[in-house]
Amino acid sequence: MPRITDTVTTADGSCPVSLHTPDGDGPWPGVVMYPDAGGARPTFRAMADKLAEYGYAVLVPDVYYRDGDWAPFSMTTVFSDEAERTRLFGMMAKVTPEIMATDAQAFFDYLADRPEVSGSSFGTTGYCMGGRTSLVVAGRLPDRVAAAMSFHGGGLVTDDPSSPHLMADQITAAVYVGAAKNDRSFTVADGEVLDKALTAAGVEHTVVFYDAFHGFAVPDNEPYDEPAARRHWEAMRSFFGAHLG
Repeated sequence: MPRITDTVTTADGSCPVSLHTPDGDGPWPGVVMYPDAGGARPTFRAMADKLAEYGYAVLVPDVYYRDGDWAPFSMTTVFSDEAERTRLFGMMAKVTPEIMATDAQAFFDYLADRPEVSGSSFGTTGYCMGGRTSLVVAGRLPDRVAAAMSFHGGGLVTDDPSSPHLMADQITAAVYVGAAKNDRSFTVADGEVLDKALTAAGVEHTVVFYDAFHGFAVPDNEPYDEPAARRHWEAMRSFFGAHLG
């Protein structure tokens, strides 16, 4: 699959990105794929290649670019290694909802200017922290997001004013949430709260719990679950096909 390495100019600097497109002639609908807490890495570039095969131009951003040339995390040890866990959480804390929206505006402008990309509204999808980002961006930039997906996303229902469920009435995109079982970061009760908020706001949506643990869709995560991952790919093919054309 064609893959372009580039940078996107944001309000805070230059964000490294990769743009993945199908073989053949475009243009194609654009999708921003937000990585999990481990950040942009080969696993996500391979996942973007796979999504591109479905007929999309897929942008993978380095959401930690403010930390410069940061050392990659090992997803098998990062949460058990105290020093690495502290480094990870410190980087995650810098990616605030305000920064998510500001960066997303730059990502969408970049996609809109690319000859490979069609349209002026886009899809978003994300995993773990990126799943929250996907919905935050849909709420803060409703005119730019036509379809938003979240897989084993955490923090979708919190007491913080920036919680995605509290922005439901600002979302105009269709929403799909594929949650994990026994996930303290997004419980069954949280799913009910989010579902009610989206319903009250008139948002077309699906909130479904997969029979797999947090991290099920990302191959280098220890809880990766192949059947659940296949189901998530089928959901993306169907959902984006319906809402991005």
